[in-house]
Amino acid sequence: MNLNKKPAAFWILALIFVAYVLFLYGPMLVIVVLSFQGPEGGLTFPMRGVSLHWFHELFKGLGVVDIGAALKRSLGLGLMVMALTVVFSVLAGLAFRKKLSGGSILFFIVVASLIMPSIIVSLGIGLEFRLLDSGIKKALEFLGWQDTLDSYGTALGIYTSALGAHMTWTLPFGLLIMFAIFNRFNPSYEEAARDLGATPWQTFKHVVLPLIAPSVVGIGMFGFTLSWDEIARTSQAIGDVNTLPLELQGLTTTVTTPSIYAIGTVTTVVSFIVMGLTLMLVWLLKPGKK
Repeated sequence: MNLNKKPAAFWILALIFVAYVLFLYGPMLVIVVLSFQGPEGGLTFPMRGVSLHWFHELFKGLGVVDIGAALKRSLGLGLMVMALTVVFSVLAGLAFRKKLSGGSILFFIVVASLIMPSIIVSLGIGLEFRLLDSGIKKALEFLGWQDTLDSYGTALGIYTSALGAHMTWTLPFGLLIMFAIFNRFNPSYEEAARDLGATPWQTFKHVVLPLIAPSVVGIGMFGFTLSWDEIARTSQAIGDVNTLPLELQGLTTTVTTPSIYAIGTVTTVVSFIVMGLTLMLVWLLKPGKK
């Protein structure tokens, strides 16, 4: 009997897996390949030459769209979301280690935004800030600050409403990860530190944080990548400027050259760089590494 012979079920499952991988990564691979077409290239195969022409065209600008400015806005917003997600997730994870009055209700409030349609969340945040604008303008008018009122625009913006919209998406994920971390965290390490005279802050800094650091870095990666490509929650809550994904969405109906594929390749490369740096940090922060 041939023990190395694979059963038919193995090949069927292998075929399903290959089809799944192609379905998942095929579109990304096609976009990357087509972005390297020559000057005469189009939006479909066959390719017409190989060059970096469309990347040069991209950084020259696509009509009235300032891709460089949109890229900086997305990077800035993503980094801010990453930092706040890490801080709030760690603090919330530490708080939920103790029994909190109303903790279950608070938890469900935090994660409720995951089950709400993203566009509805965006519309709601946009409406809140427009109501805030009305309140601010009435207050300025009541106080007689006419010059301030005349120069006031809107509270909607990258680091106000858009930041809040993205946090409704990233913070629940960060909190769930922290719950998973602390559910398997051995409190005997903290007890040992306290027995040796460590203060609560010293225990956290020198014992808890080094042990959870790789997972905290992972939360940071989640925060950045989820913010980096977010469209629905940004669309109604960003004001009069756009992030890179929103600009890309708008360009899909107007740009008919491989420049749009070049944008996709650039954003994909940024995502892979972030994931690579994350994996490197996780490896370096593993207990026992020097």
